Order: sequence, then structure tokens, then C-alpha cells
Amino acid sequence: MDKRSRDFLGPALLLLILLLVILGMYQVDRQWQRMGDMQKVMEEQAEDLRRIRAAVQDLEEQLREGVVLAGAGDGAKGGAVPKEGGMAPAFRRAAAAAALPAYARGDWLVRALPAGPSTLTPLVSSDAYASEVQQYVLESLLVRDPDTLEWQGLLARDWSFSEDGLTLTFQLRRGLKFSDGEPLTAGDVAFTYRFIMTEAIAAPRQRAYLEKVERVEALGPHRVAFTFAEPYFNSLALAGGMSILPEHFYAPYLEDPEAFNRSRGLLLGSGPYRMSDPRGWRPDQGRVILERNPRYWGPVEPPFERLVWRVIENDSARLTTFRNGDLDVYTARPREYRQLQEDEGLTDRTRHFEYMSPAAGYSYIGWNQRRSGEPTPFADARVRRAMSHLTDLQRLVDEIMLGYAEPAVSPFNPRTPQHDPDLEPYPYDPEQARKLLAEAGFQDRDGDGVLEDPEGRPFEFDLIFFQGNQDTRRIVLFLRDLYARAGILLNPRPSEWSVMLDRLNRKDFDAITLGWTGGVETDVYQMFHSSQTVSGGDNFIGYENPELDRRIERARATIDEAQRMRLWHEVERILHRDQPYTFLLRNQSLVFVDDRIANLEKTRLGLNLGVVPMEVFVPADRQRYTR
Repeated sequence: MDKRSRDFLGPALLLLILLLVILGMYQVDRQWQRMGDMQKVMEEQAEDLRRIRAAVQDLEEQLREGVVLAGAGDGAKGGAVPKEGGMAPAFRRAAAAAALPAYARGDWLVRALPAGPSTLTPLVSSDAYASEVQQYVLESLLVRDPDTLEWQGLLARDWSFSEDGLTLTFQLRRGLKFSDGEPLTAGDVAFTYRFIMTEAIAAPRQRAYLEKVERVEALGPHRVAFTFAEPYFNSLALAGGMSILPEHFYAPYLEDPEAFNRSRGLLLGSGPYRMSDPRGWRPDQGRVILERNPRYWGPVEPPFERLVWRVIENDSARLTTFRNGDLDVYTARPREYRQLQEDEGLTDRTRHFEYMSPAAGYSYIGWNQRRSGEPTPFADARVRRAMSHLTDLQRLVDEIMLGYAEPAVSPFNPRTPQHDPDLEPYPYDPEQARKLLAEAGFQDRDGDGVLEDPEGRPFEFDLIFFQGNQDTRRIVLFLRDLYARAGILLNPRPSEWSVMLDRLNRKDFDAITLGWTGGVETDVYQMFHSSQTVSGGDNFIGYENPELDRRIERARATIDEAQRMRLWHEVERILHRDQPYTFLLRNQSLVFVDDRIANLEKTRLGLNLGVVPMEVFVPADRQRYTR
């Protein structure tokens, strides 16, 4: 062997040894990780066995004392009477899916979030993205049937009202438990109310609704009563829809509320999925992963091993990721939707859906009426009405949304009796806008084509919008040109999601475009009542109208539906007149789903992909992911 060969062989051997060492370390790390996972499972199983022994001893004691245990079915008062062996009505659709010949458990469901949640902590979080994750972890006493929209028992098996309608009593199911194995009792329901109503806890939105509740009392381990201070039309939804928090997990934060308010990932509940570490999620992780809850109390096991949300803020990047098969769901923009339907490579392996549910929300421009303690030009209703007359909604529908949207009239869905059919969207009317602006003191005083106020200041404002949404960007640029023709300078201000939320909380903006999700019957107290202009409240535009406040309060306290609808119509007419928002659009959902996802169907609430308990799955021969 010559010298050159020896010189080459030495480094090659060293490199080989180094690679073997790295590979060995990697295998050791994987083995340690597996051992850690196994140890965690064994510890959980040991804790479960301890609880089972304690429960058996308790049951034996009750039987010795002659105690008769209540059944697990839903009772007749208020809830639906169960059949089929006591199956909770909320699980019947999921049970029907599990009985299908192709049904299989396993695999992951992978979706994308267009913006990363700043926190997953309940109550502190305020965006729809966090809510989408939380619905699989936290559970409520009742849920809506996605077809009939009627309330069904979930954690509750029965409920009834007192004769005066002020007390609502729920009977909880037996055997409920949180994902850490601790039992869920009526005490946790009462605690959740106390926790929300604690002023130091950053939950002003939830307190705004729960202020109708006078007290919540645990009347035993499986019985809890909500007593209302006065009649409230939505009392069943309010009490039954409250997400139940485990007292043992969240109660320590009553001693240090600021630690809770600053937290980013305190998420533990009784739902079908859980965080592997209920305290450890951080926004910088770039994704959210939920694992199947092995202790889930429900009669139907969750279908997927994991639910994964990847944070992909760029629209094009989300589409590319979906094309590559790394996402199971893609919500398309209108132009994309039409183009993608012509893409045979994509349509061969996907299904597409378009729908608008009765609970569909709306987009809007919110006009901030006070900034730094001073009134803005938008404090004048004439200016706000003028801005709505300058917003050509039909062109937005036709040219940007390609017809896959409709103009929004108000917060109330036009497909529900809450909406007054005599009201129409504001028509595009530049001439009427100019008259209103002139009445409010805005004129082109120096002939430069820009309106000025009486002090000579140009009518100029910043419009904040989420930078990751291309349709919103196109709408803002379209409006900039429309407003410029009327002598108003709109400065587009694209922003990150977290920055937008921070500026909302500080009320540090001129105008902002966002959207609200809808409901079967929408209570607008949270968004438009004067009391909600407080810090952290959702009336972040500072809109105050005592006349509107009184009508909202009367509508909320009216149980008779026909009379309440008349009051909501009065509320809607005031909002239509005052235009605290320029109501923009109600968009259709345009969704592509990988065809490996089975049992997809449209319901009255939309696509059943988001229904919990889950009823979609991946057949065994189509599964892609393994743990």
C-alpha cells in the first residue's frame, strides 16, 4: 500500500467511526425516548389501576349500604330520552360511523392554521384558531346536533328548568374523567364558573355573558344548578355550552392570576384528545399536536391517533403543502377554487365542497371611535355611513370573491329570523357619501383632491389587516382606490396576527378588518354593548349607544321567541343606521379534502370534518402515518 492510500484510508476510517458513533447515539436517543414513553404509559396505567381499585371499593361500600345507582341514560326532562342501550345522543353519529365496514382507527388528521395562536390557554385565547384546537380537548355539558341543531347531552345526561325558569339543573353522567385520570364532577362545573368570574382572570368576554348567572352550585358529585338573576333567552346554550375546566389543574392559578394570564399552553380537559404536556406548548413550535386521550370516557373511541395543525401563514405555501400530500384539508380562495377544479392530478385524489352554514360569520371593517382618549373622525356616525356608501360590496363579491360570497347586512345571518328582511346592504353611493362627509365638516379646502377637516387636517387613516390573507389584501387595495376617488387616503397596514391582537387589546388603531364567527342566534352584547368597551372587551372600537344597550338587554331577557325576534330587529335597525362596522361579506367555505378521509358529509353546521365527537376516519388501507 503506497503512502497516498494510507493517507486516504486514515481519514476515511475516522469518518466511518464518527458516523457509527453518531448512529449509535441516535439509536440510543430513540431507545431512551421509547423507554420514556413506555414509562409514562406505565405510570398512567398504575395511576388508573389505583383509581379503579378506589372506585370498586366505593361501589362495594355503596352496595353494602343499599344505595341504588342512577342509570347512565339521558332523562326525559329537557334532554332526549336515550335508546340503543343508553348511548348518549351526542355519540350516535360517531357510533354509526364506527359501525361502517371500512371503519378503522389510527392515522393522523393534518390541517393548517393560517396564523399561529398566541396562546392555547382557555379564556385568555381570543381567536378562532385556538378555539379550533380547544374543541377537541375541552368539553361542555351539551352540544348541538349538526343536523337538527337541537341540544344534546354530552357531559350531562339530563337537564330541567325550575317553574320560574331561573334555575337550570343538570345531571352529569357517571364515570366522567379528565385526560389525567382525575374524575370530572359537578364541583368542576361550579369551579369553572367561579374561575371565569374572578376579576383578576383575563376573561372579560366570558364574564360578559355569564353576568346573567347569579350562582352555580354543586348539589352533589353529579348534579349542578345554574341560577340566573333574571330570565335569559339563551340560558340553556350559555350554561350547557360552557367548557368545563378541571379544578385540580387550574385552581392554583387563583393564587397567581397573572401567571395564568401570561401563559401560552395551559390546556387540559376531558375531551377525546389531549396535549402530551398540558403545560408545555409554546407559540414558537410552529405547530399544534394533540394525541388521542387514552382515558377518554366516551362510548366511542376517537378515530385518529393524532390531530396535527401546522402553522403556514402564506397562502401559496399552504397550497403547495396540500399538493404534496402533507395536508389533508385545504380551504381555497375563490380564484384558486375554480382553477383547482380543473387540476385532474388534484381532483383525482381529493373531494371538494362549497357551503355556507346558518352559523357562517362575516367580515367587517371596525372604525375605532376613540384613540388615546380622544375622539376620531369615526366617532361621527355620518362619517361611518359615508364609508359604507363608498364600499362597493357587489364588486367585492363579483370581482374578488367570484360570486362565492354575499354582502353582509348586519351581525345577524339573513337565513335566520333574527334578520329583518326589510334591511338591505348599504348601496354604493359616492354622491350620498360626499353629502354626509360635508355635513361632518370634511371638504377639499385646498383643491388638492383630498378632504380636510375644519382644522385643515387631511382625511387619512391606517387600515390594519392580516398580512397572510391574499383575498383580504386585494380587498384592502381595492378599497384604497375607491376611497381615494372620494378624497380619502387609506394607508394599508399588513400585520402579523399576534401584532393585530395586541393592537386590538390596546385599542391602538384607526381601522381594522377582521371577522366574527356566527351562531344559530347571535347575542351581540359582547361586540356592541357599551359595557364591553373595557380593556380586553370585544367592543374594541369604543362604540356606545344607550338606546342600543337597552334594546340588547331587553332582547336577552325576553324568553318568548316571537317577541324577542321583534326586539332583535330593532337592534339590527340601530346597527344598520349607526354603522359601527362597515359590514363586508359572508363568504362560502371552499374546501378540498384528501379522499383518504372517509364519511365526509355536509350538515346544517357545515362540513362534518369539525364535528366532535368525531365521525370521520381513514380506512386501514389508506392510512399514511404511524406513531
